[in-house]
Amino acid sequence: MLLSDPVSTCLSSPVHYMVCEAGFEIKANHAPSSIVSENGEIYWKTIAEHVQYGEPDQTVDYVESVRSLGPLCESVHMHLQSLTMEQFEDQFGMWFQWTNSSEVFLEMFDAIKSLHAAAISFSLMKLTACLERALGDVFLLIGKDCPFLLRDLLASQELATIFGQSVMDVLRVFIGSPDGLNLRNILWHGFASPQEIPVKYSSMVLCLTAGLGHLLRNYLLQTQSTLVHRPYVSFTNLQELHIFPDLNHELLALAEELAIKSNIVLRPMLPFWMTALLSFRQFRYADCVILLLPQLESGLRLLFTTVNKCPSRLMTAESSSLYTTFDEMLAKQLNNEKANQLPLVLGENTMEFLWDFLNHQEGPRVRDHLSHGESSLKDFPREIANSILAFSITLLCRFFKGDVAAIKEHSVLKPLISCANSYCSKFHPIAQLKKQVLKCMKSISLWSDLPIVAEEQIQEIAGSGKEIVEVPCTLVTADIFSQLQPYLSQNIRLLGDPVNDLITEKLLTDLFRKHIRILFCPRPVLEIVVVLRQISTQCHQVSCQVISTCETRYKQWINKSLRSRQRQNYLRMRRSVTFLSPVLQLILILITLELIHIHTACEKTASGYQQYLKFLKLILQYTENLVTYTSLEKNKWNETVELTHNTLLKIRTFLGKRLMLVQLAN
Repeated sequence: MLLSDPVSTCLSSPVHYMVCEAGFEIKANHAPSSIVSENGEIYWKTIAEHVQYGEPDQTVDYVESVRSLGPLCESVHMHLQSLTMEQFEDQFGMWFQWTNSSEVFLEMFDAIKSLHAAAISFSLMKLTACLERALGDVFLLIGKDCPFLLRDLLASQELATIFGQSVMDVLRVFIGSPDGLNLRNILWHGFASPQEIPVKYSSMVLCLTAGLGHLLRNYLLQTQSTLVHRPYVSFTNLQELHIFPDLNHELLALAEELAIKSNIVLRPMLPFWMTALLSFRQFRYADCVILLLPQLESGLRLLFTTVNKCPSRLMTAESSSLYTTFDEMLAKQLNNEKANQLPLVLGENTMEFLWDFLNHQEGPRVRDHLSHGESSLKDFPREIANSILAFSITLLCRFFKGDVAAIKEHSVLKPLISCANSYCSKFHPIAQLKKQVLKCMKSISLWSDLPIVAEEQIQEIAGSGKEIVEVPCTLVTADIFSQLQPYLSQNIRLLGDPVNDLITEKLLTDLFRKHIRILFCPRPVLEIVVVLRQISTQCHQVSCQVISTCETRYKQWINKSLRSRQRQNYLRMRRSVTFLSPVLQLILILITLELIHIHTACEKTASGYQQYLKFLKLILQYTENLVTYTSLEKNKWNETVELTHNTLLKIRTFLGKRLMLVQLAN
């Protein structure tokens, strides 16, 4: 695919002027000693005096503020350049401790000294993420719900109370407003190339962070408060997140060639790609992903603007408009309600990967956690870095400038491309429901292995207490199974006897192999999935309770520590299990059949949809009551039989009306 002509910048003219020019227009010399003391204290009054305000509302005039602050930034930068690492640590080290990430700020100083453009911009990305997290911790000293966005955090009254409004205005000029330099956003969203961020702004933000540490110490002493750092978000299910084969040196070397010759890599951004590959080689996995995500966004934005014929969207937007970011690029429609062509070009598998790793609430949401400082940089998982880098390599390959067919035949690329082409969502609500159902089925299958009291011991108290009559439940369950038979695969026969666990598990697994469209699910589909997941969760809870109670009561029986009434209750529970197991399996099969035909819900009338939803909520109410009745505290097994029988009758009646999705689809 031929993409747009190469561009030299993704910064619109006003943003480019603000970042690259405005701060250099005024020539003035400021003694570093007028800005920072020998012990690292920042003279905020001196800096704040250079923030300009407009008439008549006294809002910050960002352009004039950047012009005025430019020379101060130059003086601060020259001061830092004159220091050794040891001198820098002596002067500023203790003032970074409040961030809980002192090492990041020391790295930033090292990058500034190196004058390596990619390293400086990359360090600024890390710095802003850690600073945002630390400011959120400070906010919570007096606030309750910490704002998600940095700009809202910096505009909060809570931080103004702690640090002072003039201090917050200074920060907003650099990182907290789309009208200012907006350094954080233009880097994290892949708009700024390494050469476009003047190093003096990085130096100034570094010193401002130390200055905040000094102000915070004074506030904590005055109020006798203690700053508490929120725990980092930890990534779970790493096995699920390890999608691709492990990357080796040969693949990483090939990736460099692909990046150089790929249509989706803008030339000015190439240093970021190379630094990302180097970071992976050096086992700095968080660094690798921090560098890659904005470049993925930049590359996909180039593709997005090409296929949707909107080249102007490649640039940063004005402050009154939204930037073109992942959220819009991965959406079904453009903001003018026309169909977004990018999903069609990328294909379902690629879109599902991007949604899984970036957007789905139950997924790793890697970009959110890293960019907002919520994830530990030291303990970032290799599995995630490997998956995101491998996925990026497959994209570079797809949009290779040379012979794409030939490059795809490369032996080390084939396994990666195969994984990318076969990827299925793991974190969409539908995918999560599939996992829940199979997990619940495995739990129910354990019932057959529960310890059983010897028959002769049961005979000793046989006839005492009210007996459970489970035959009606068994008959209705068998009747419902027979109604479902036409919708099941031909080699599965459910003739009304208690369902064989292995057969049912195989049935569910086979059914789940059928493709279910998950991209851009309509609201009715997602509403139904929510209820089905709630039902599945309750079924699993019932199963876990039955297993736990059976094991506990059996041990108590063997130890002869059960009272007579408890023994009777235990026997009622054991008899209940024989009919409750197929009932729960029946519900799981119903969930599965409905899920496979979930999009049929959109064909229902409004009243038909509400009637169907009401039916599902009836099953949900049953499973919720079942959780209560089967708990160790309640142990209401007679009531369980009555509740189950009544619910089965209602399910049979609804099936008889042919209103289930599986029935409509067939």
